[in-house]
Amino acid sequence: MTAPRILSCALVTLVALSACSSAGDPVVGPATAGGVVGTDRGAGGRTSSGAPSAPPGAVALTPDEYRAELKEARDPVRDAVKKLAGTGGLKTLGKQLERTTTAVDGAVTRLAALAPPAEVRTQHDGYVEALRELSAALGSARQDAASQQLCTGPAVLTNMDREGALDTVEQAAKALNGYPASVVSVKAAKERDRRLSNGSFIVSESRTGRGSLEVRNGNPQDAVVIMTRGGRKAVGVYVRKKSNFKIQGVRDGNYKIFYTFGEDWDAKARTFTRSCDFQQFGKSVRFTTVTTATQIRWSTWRITLHSVVGGNVKPKKVNPGDFPG
Repeated sequence: MTAPRILSCALVTLVALSACSSAGDPVVGPATAGGVVGTDRGAGGRTSSGAPSAPPGAVALTPDEYRAELKEARDPVRDAVKKLAGTGGLKTLGKQLERTTTAVDGAVTRLAALAPPAEVRTQHDGYVEALRELSAALGSARQDAASQQLCTGPAVLTNMDREGALDTVEQAAKALNGYPASVVSVKAAKERDRRLSNGSFIVSESRTGRGSLEVRNGNPQDAVVIMTRGGRKAVGVYVRKKSNFKIQGVRDGNYKIFYTFGEDWDAKARTFTRSCDFQQFGKSVRFTTVTTATQIRWSTWRITLHSVVGGNVKPKKVNPGDFPG
């Protein structure tokens, strides 16, 4: 006959309970610009941004020649923006922002050196200036990605759209009436705050064990906790802010526990899109089941994701690319 589990007689932050085990160590969770370059022409036939300007007296391009030049400048930017919209996390976001900025700067360099048809000279100059502003906005977005305030490509585009950077360049493109110049190849979504229900499983192997892990999230942000065993994801669960959840059926083994905080959960990309942070507990957690002639004993753990008095297992920062999302 199976004997009942023996419970600890004291509450601690991180507890491993069994019929003959002692309390484990407490765990402590974490406490919880860009500018616009001017268009004044400088000496030496260059704009103040460093892009070459059309030489004085240059013969204006024909409409067909100008359309071809616009296409050569525009297409790499459109492709880069489309790829940015499909960038799902910080692992590749910085690189894609860099590629997009390079494409925009290349378009500025190419177009600033042209002598467009006379009837669109003013509109052309406005378009080039709008591209410079777009480059500056992308530079600001790279800083936001580096500080993990913006964590996905769609979040970057949403923020740029809210600040007017996308509309500015699209309005300038429309002003070139008869000359296709749009560089924004996707529609930016409105800012969202998507959340899963507390205790929603993001990933889960068959939970046929006897162990359990109680997660307490006292932080002001939602969290996703990932348990890995042998380098592979075993369980991932969504825990809302100021909420608790107990994962039942944890199988025996030695687990590393990772967690991420943030705002607006992108289920497809499996990451928060804004204000994201990535951590790992400073020690592994072992689950065991022991069967004797008279007892079955198993491990039960409790962890907090917020700072607690007396906690002595410090979390470790995790590179976003190393987080098992």
